[in-house]
Amino acid sequence: MQNLSEQQIIRRKKLKELKLLGLNPYPSDEYRIKIPIINIQENFTEKESIRIAGRLIRLRILGKASFGEIKDHTGRIQIYFKKNHFDSEKIGKEESYNILLKKLIDIGDIIGVQGFLFKTKMNEITVHVQKLTLLSKSLRPLPQVKVDKNKKIYDAFSNPEQRYRMRYVDLIVNDHVKEIFLKRTHIIRKIRNFLDDKGYLEVDTPILQSIPGGAVARPFVTYHNSLGIPLYLRIANELYLKRLIIGGFHGVYEFSKNFRNEGMDRLHNPEFTVLELYVAYKDYYWMMNFTEKLLKCIFHQMQKNFKDILIENDSISFQTPFPRIPILDAIQTHTGFDLREMEEEELRKICQKLHIEENSQMNKGKLIENIFEVKCEKHYKNPTFIIDYPIEMSPLTKRHRYKKNLSERFELIVNGQEIANAYSELNDPIDQLDRLREQIKFSEKKESMFLDKDFIRALEFGMPPTAGIGIGIDRLVMLFTKQNSIQEVLLFPQMRPENKVK
Repeated sequence: MQNLSEQQIIRRKKLKELKLLGLNPYPSDEYRIKIPIINIQENFTEKESIRIAGRLIRLRILGKASFGEIKDHTGRIQIYFKKNHFDSEKIGKEESYNILLKKLIDIGDIIGVQGFLFKTKMNEITVHVQKLTLLSKSLRPLPQVKVDKNKKIYDAFSNPEQRYRMRYVDLIVNDHVKEIFLKRTHIIRKIRNFLDDKGYLEVDTPILQSIPGGAVARPFVTYHNSLGIPLYLRIANELYLKRLIIGGFHGVYEFSKNFRNEGMDRLHNPEFTVLELYVAYKDYYWMMNFTEKLLKCIFHQMQKNFKDILIENDSISFQTPFPRIPILDAIQTHTGFDLREMEEEELRKICQKLHIEENSQMNKGKLIENIFEVKCEKHYKNPTFIIDYPIEMSPLTKRHRYKKNLSERFELIVNGQEIANAYSELNDPIDQLDRLREQIKFSEKKESMFLDKDFIRALEFGMPPTAGIGIGIDRLVMLFTKQNSIQEVLLFPQMRPENKVK
């Protein structure tokens, strides 16, 4: 049985009273809105006839006159009620004020109002209500966030777990949260337009895969009853996009939802979004230049559309060209150790000296990766390309054309975290097969490793020289909205189930 608070019980009683008055608390008819609130604020005309709808977020009853505030998807506006000056469906003016407004309407209800515009003595644009329509009765009270005259906030709905779990309430009471997701949409739209203008094709690849490839990660497992086989939620879409390059497309991209059955922290969620782009006849040098142009384009667009994007004031500059630093040089700079000629056992001793995790399952590439992530990554606030990774760290990447035992790979680091990962893609099928087998042999996640023989077969038909990049959309949005947690830029981040109450 549902446990109801006192307020919830009171609102259910009001619901019954509304029905007894002949009012439908959840009408089916279309409510035709004349204009969104933001347009009223920007183009005020005295005595203009107005018809708007939204959520009632403030109501102050003052005898024969009352003030409230209504909020739609574009903004807020004050509304004014005067006794015997407005009515509602099926009940007269006096009942509309004394019964409906004063006793049965609550903050949180969704209402429609019809009336005309005027300005109060405080010069605030206000709707003088002539008709009130209840569109949806709220059966739960909203958190009442209060702001005093000094703009100090009280009783804020600010607990992160509550906010993520009840995002619908978060969006109602915390206006700044909606701005984050508007910016996220603008960023994705700008990237899509940028790539479309270059002539690259947006595609869809399978989310359910028989072999989860393209990365080393533990997948989520399901089962297909008709085929009688296990299937996996994709951990990456890379190998499918390369198949399309082999098939003859010049440039393909996908905003890919990926799933990894691993840990959660402020930078990781089991479900996340990555942009993957592959362009034929290019290399990682070209991709670095392309990435610079893309990021500058996004930054300028955000500055244009959202005045509070002031990343440069936080000492992050998008001036190009971005620095290009070999990973082993970066490690030597920030640790004092030159790892170039070191074998695996020597690297283990370095990890121990630096108090960095190491174990017998970690190969040379994983040890170097850990050293860089712990000791170096945090030092790169401005956009920086970390380039030329050891071959052991990059099984899908071409060997460097000039530098022995290195690969043509870069990661873009901004504000101390990886934003993108890119390669000159390996297109030698024999080398690729050997390196995938080596990766499986030394992987600390053997149960997560699969050899995609069909991908090797596809490479044997010939793949042109190709540059590829994966950009973490969630982290990119974190950067441009100045958020420190990935949960802040996901509408519905993964949460533990709520404790059941008997």
